[in-house]
Amino acid sequence: MGELFRSEEMTLAQLFLQSESAYCCVSELGEIGMVQFRDLNPDVNVFQRKFVNEVRRCEEMDRKLRFVEKEIKKANITIVDTGENPEVPFPRDMIDLEATFEKLENELKEINTNQEALKKNFLELTELKHILRRTQQFFDEMEDPSLMEESSTLLDPNEVGRVAPLRLGFVAGVIGRERIPTFERMLWRVCRGNVFLRQADIEDPLEDPTTGDHVHKSVFIIFFQGDQLKNRVKKICEGFRASLYPCPETPQERKEMAAGVNTRIDDLQMVLNQTEDHRQRVLQAAAKTIRVWFIKVRKMKAIYHTLNLCNIDVTQKCLIAEIWCPVSDLDSIQFALRRGTEKSGSTVPSILNRMQTKQTPPTYNKTNKFTSGFQNIVDAYGIGNYREMNPAPYTIITFPFLFAVMFGDLGHGVLMTCAALYLVLRESRLTAQKNDNEMFSMVFAGRYIILLMGIFSVYTGIIYNDCFSKSLNIFGSSWSVRPMFTDKDANWTFDVLKENRVLQLDPAVKGVFGGPYPIGIDPIWNLAVNKLTFLNSFKMKMSVILGVIHMLFGVTLSLFNHTYFKKPLNIWLGFIPEIVFMSSLFGYLVILVFYKWTAYNAKISRDAPSLLIAFINMFLFNYNDPTNKPLYRGQMAIQCLLVVIALLCVPCMLIVKTLVLRRQYLWRKHLGTQNFGGIRVGNGPTEDEAEIIQHDQLAMNSEEEPEQSEEEVFDFTDVAVHQAIHTIEYCLGCISNTASYLRLWALSLAHAQLSEVLWSMVMKIGFSANIGFSFVLFIIFAFFATLTVCILLIMEGLSAFLHALRLHWVEFQNKFYSGQGFKFMPFTFNSILEGKFED
Repeated sequence: MGELFRSEEMTLAQLFLQSESAYCCVSELGEIGMVQFRDLNPDVNVFQRKFVNEVRRCEEMDRKLRFVEKEIKKANITIVDTGENPEVPFPRDMIDLEATFEKLENELKEINTNQEALKKNFLELTELKHILRRTQQFFDEMEDPSLMEESSTLLDPNEVGRVAPLRLGFVAGVIGRERIPTFERMLWRVCRGNVFLRQADIEDPLEDPTTGDHVHKSVFIIFFQGDQLKNRVKKICEGFRASLYPCPETPQERKEMAAGVNTRIDDLQMVLNQTEDHRQRVLQAAAKTIRVWFIKVRKMKAIYHTLNLCNIDVTQKCLIAEIWCPVSDLDSIQFALRRGTEKSGSTVPSILNRMQTKQTPPTYNKTNKFTSGFQNIVDAYGIGNYREMNPAPYTIITFPFLFAVMFGDLGHGVLMTCAALYLVLRESRLTAQKNDNEMFSMVFAGRYIILLMGIFSVYTGIIYNDCFSKSLNIFGSSWSVRPMFTDKDANWTFDVLKENRVLQLDPAVKGVFGGPYPIGIDPIWNLAVNKLTFLNSFKMKMSVILGVIHMLFGVTLSLFNHTYFKKPLNIWLGFIPEIVFMSSLFGYLVILVFYKWTAYNAKISRDAPSLLIAFINMFLFNYNDPTNKPLYRGQMAIQCLLVVIALLCVPCMLIVKTLVLRRQYLWRKHLGTQNFGGIRVGNGPTEDEAEIIQHDQLAMNSEEEPEQSEEEVFDFTDVAVHQAIHTIEYCLGCISNTASYLRLWALSLAHAQLSEVLWSMVMKIGFSANIGFSFVLFIIFAFFATLTVCILLIMEGLSAFLHALRLHWVEFQNKFYSGQGFKFMPFTFNSILEGKFED
């Protein structure tokens, strides 16, 4: 249970794997996902490593599978996902897989080539069919006497008699419909108006055999005279990518040719249908197993990629690897290595040897589906240092609570809780659907965070007594609107209530105020004119109290870090001055808030001094302010003492700690290193320690993360500057961070006011409608519900989420969490099963 509050204990281990069992052992380690391999060949090119050929073969198989997957998706065939987790194939099975994928790829390519050729032939025959039908219509129209007379009027009367004996040539073809206007203008300009163009649209779109898109085309026929115009027309057609087809001149030949074309089209259509059926059968068979193939190939590729990180001994019979792994999982790793050795049939067991090192291990925090979301919130700020206090367990409570303080509304909290409950209760079905929508995936991953935020919002909504900007009158009111005054003139008659819109209830009068409300805020405040003034005072003080408690808790957690890492200096000259400084100033302010609430009742509340002015006068040592009386007897002495104590903590953190660090460095430097006759003697390293130092020096060349040596050069200036920055940042941060928690008050006020404005500006319209009340109210409520979800739930919820995130990252975690570590990235196959397919 203790590992929940601190990262897992890690160890560096050395693996000795036999060549014949290395593949199976790494496969078993990938299944359990508990080890992180280090690259022992950082200076070796990736193309010069031992298993580069196997990696290339896996990449080639992966390319073929991607080609098959593309064809399956193009055919709109659903890929079957049974959730099966196939075992990693043996290296000898790679040949069979390569042969299977090669055969499948060649078959699909051959089918695609034949189908494309058939579709191209089918397109040509279809276009020719439309040309023969349209040209026959053109010739029939030209033989119409009325059309002949109309065309003859356009010519010179002297040449009408000479038109008939001329025999015109023509070409026919098909062109894209969108190119017709440009095509016609080009013919007119190049041929100088000596050609005659007729065109007609093809009603049905034609399929492009190359791209598979449907295009709209038109049939055209061009009449001309002479070979010169014929050559020009053909060049223009070629430039516009128009398809020309031979067209007989006599009607009988065109009729015979059309009959032959129709017969060929019918035969070709039958062949195309059979080809498409065969292609569908091949793709459907591949769709059933392609996911399993993907997993097998990518597991093999990941294994060989991992084996390339290992060293090979001089005998070429053993692979040496270095791994980071949790200490608690060493037994599981041993069992995995044993299973891998048995599976490979090897008789030599693999050896796991723990190593002592001073390198900084990676940070590994075990999570489940509930805690993973909160851990991701912390990791987004920065990965914690090794064995540093983990803020995630505390964030599980503090994050949704601070969110709910800003978002507190009973109605909105219930809606948010119901939405999160739907995601939680149906998480198995939603996970199986594997929705690729990024927004939905992000919301689904944080379903437990949203659930707790909704539950806490319900609680704060009850405390605020706020439900869609309205109060719930469950226990009645503690205020009496019909007080029993002794003075008869003070009784509230109906005339008094009718003539005065605003009346003041005096809590000092007996019978007006009946004591504290059972839970939350009295509902009568929802009718009060000074409601905002009362709630502002309440929420502002509440924000300061919560902020100071949250920060004091963060400083307290730093004590556990100093204790665990055995740094007593940081406790005496770090933690104690910090906690005393904050408690003397802002802890005292919280005590004053509670004292004022309890010390002043309704009768003397008018004489209560201002806490803000009293706190400012505390720093100025001003106690002669006649407008602000003391809160209690002996206030001046106590406040002066607290300010002096807080001021004394500053040089303690700033100067004393730096001088003590310098003294410790000089003491370590001269301890046990005396010179006797020119020979340096002292407490040198033992043989084991020398071996550790030698290993660390070799590892420094291959480890990407910077490593800290035990004896760093002490620079007094750097240490002093660093300590000065830390001290100034902490002291000023106590002030700015406390003020930053006022966002709890500001966003709570903004959310309540937005909710109230939405109710008064929208729902009141529906309640005030007299005609068609039910229908109008239905429309108004739909509009109100839409705005509530979009603005108050989504936008305001996201705003409160981001502000709660900032309060944790900046105001809370900086007190004890440095976040400068690096994450534990184990070698695991789970990413393949989840569809991420990462190496």
